[in-house]
Amino acid sequence: MLSIISFIGFTALVAVIAWYATRKTDESSADGFYLAGRSLGALTIAGSLLLTNLSAEQIVGLNGSAFKEGLMVMAWETLAAIAIIFGAIFLLPKYLGSGITTIPEFIETRFDKQTKALLSLLFLIAYTIVLLPTILYSGSLAFSTMFDLPEMLGMSQNGVIWICVWSIGIIGVIYAIFGGLKAVAVSDLINAIGLLVGGLLIPIFGLLLIGDGSIGDGLSTLFNSNPEKFNVRGAVDSSIPFGTLFTGMMLAQIYYWGTNQSILQRVFAAKSLKEGQKGMLLAAFVKFIIPIVVVLPGIIAWHVFDGNLENADQAYPALVKKVLPTAFLGFFAAVLFGAVLSSFNSLLNSSATLFGFDLYKQYFKKDATEKETVKAGKKFGLIVAAIAMLIAPFIANAPDGLFSYIQQSLGSLSVPILAVVLVGVYTKKVPAIGAKLVLSVGVILYLISLIVLEPYFRGAAEVQAIADGISNAGEISIIKANAYPHYLHVMGILFVLNILVMLLLGKIKPKKDEYIPKQTEIIDTTPWKHAITVSIIIAILVLTTYFIF
Repeated sequence: MLSIISFIGFTALVAVIAWYATRKTDESSADGFYLAGRSLGALTIAGSLLLTNLSAEQIVGLNGSAFKEGLMVMAWETLAAIAIIFGAIFLLPKYLGSGITTIPEFIETRFDKQTKALLSLLFLIAYTIVLLPTILYSGSLAFSTMFDLPEMLGMSQNGVIWICVWSIGIIGVIYAIFGGLKAVAVSDLINAIGLLVGGLLIPIFGLLLIGDGSIGDGLSTLFNSNPEKFNVRGAVDSSIPFGTLFTGMMLAQIYYWGTNQSILQRVFAAKSLKEGQKGMLLAAFVKFIIPIVVVLPGIIAWHVFDGNLENADQAYPALVKKVLPTAFLGFFAAVLFGAVLSSFNSLLNSSATLFGFDLYKQYFKKDATEKETVKAGKKFGLIVAAIAMLIAPFIANAPDGLFSYIQQSLGSLSVPILAVVLVGVYTKKVPAIGAKLVLSVGVILYLISLIVLEPYFRGAAEVQAIADGISNAGEISIIKANAYPHYLHVMGILFVLNILVMLLLGKIKPKKDEYIPKQTEIIDTTPWKHAITVSIIIAILVLTTYFIF
C-alpha cells in the first residue's frame, strides 16, 4: 500500500508542477505548442534530452542486453556522448542559425518540398511502428514485473500488458496533445532528477545484496563470479561485435542525437544557441555515469537470478522488485512512469509537429492558420497514439530482445536520413533528386539486406555446417555470425554508398540555384565560447571510462 501511495503522490506532484509552469504559455500558437515559445534554458533542455532518451525501453532493453551479453553493451552509451558533442558543435549552429522548427523544414529549404514530405513520412513511420510501441511495451513490462500485476489482477501476462499499454498511452496523450512541449519539458526535468537518483539506487542495493551489506565486496564478488560479463570486446557472435563501434553504431548515434526530430525539438526550443549547446553538452556529461544505470543492473541481475529468467528484458524490473525497499518502490515506479511518459510524449509532440508543419499545410490546407495547423497536429497525434497502442503488445515476440529490435528496425531509416541531412548541411550543389533517391532506395536496400539476404546466407551456412558434421551449437553460431555482415556493418556500407550517390549526382546534375543558408533573427545565435573546451573534456572522460572497463 505504501508503494502505491508514494507512486500516486509523486506522479500527481509532477503533474501539478508541470501545469503551474506552463499555465501562461500560449499553446494555440505554433511556437507555444511545438517549441515552448523558444524559452527553454540549458538545464531544462539537458533534463528533457536525457529523459527523452533514458526511458523504459532504454533502461529495460539495455539492461536486458547486459543480462545476456555483459558490459560490452555500454558502447551504446559511451558513443552517445561523442555523438551529442558532434551535434552540439557541428550541427546545432547550422540548425538554430536558420531558425527552423523541424529537420524536414531545413530539408525543404535545402532541397524541395517533396523531399521534405518524404523525410517527414519516414520519421512518422519510425515513430508509429518502432519507437512509440517499444516505449509502451517496455514500460508495461516493467510495471507488470515490478508490481507482479498478473498475480495481483488474476490475469495472464499478455492481458496485463494490454491494460498497461492503453493506460500509459491514454495518460501520455493527455500530456502531449493537450499540454504542448513546455509541459513535457518541465515534467521531464523533474523526472530526470528522480530517475538518476532512483537509477543509481538500484545497483547500490543490488551490490549490497551480493556483498552481504558491502558495496565493495558485492562488486568484487560480481566481477570474480562473472568475468565473462566484463569483457567489453564481446564474443564473435555477439549482438554488437567490437568492430561495429567504428561503423554503423556511430552512425546510429549521430542520427539519433543529430537528426532525430523528437530529440532536437527540445534544443530547437532553446532561448539561444548558447543555451542549446550548454544543454546538449550537459546531457553528454551525464552520459558519463549512465552505464551504471542502464548496464550494471543487468549484470547484477544475471548474478542474483543465476541467469534464470523467462525473458531477459525482465532482468531490470525483476531486480528492482527484489532489491528496492518497499518505501522506495512506489517512488521509483513513479519516476519510471514519468520516463515512459516523457519518451511517449516527446514522440507524440514531434509527430504532431511533423504532420502539422510539414504535411498538413502542404497537402491538406495550404492556407491553414497557426491554430488550424496545431489542431490538425493534435488530431494526427491521437491517431498515431492509437496505432502505437495496438502494435505495442506484439513486441513481446521479438526474437533478439527489445533493444536489438529497436536498433535493427531503425537502421532502415537512420542511414538514409543521416546521409541526406549531412549532405544537405555541408554541400550546396547536390540536387533534390539525389536526396529523394537515397530516402527511397536506401530504405529498400537495407530491408532487403535484413529480411532477405541475411536470413538466406546465415541459414545456408548453418545447413552447410551441419552437413560438414559440426554439431556444437557454439561453433555453428559463430559460423552463422561470419556468414553475413552484421547489420551495423551493413548500415556503415549503405551510408557510404548513399553519400557517394548523392555526391555523384551533385557532379553530374548539380543544383541550378546554389543553396545559400538563411540567417535567423528570432534568437541569439552566438555560440557558447567554452563549447569546444568542454567537449574535449567530456570526450576524454567517456572514452577513458570505456577503456578502463
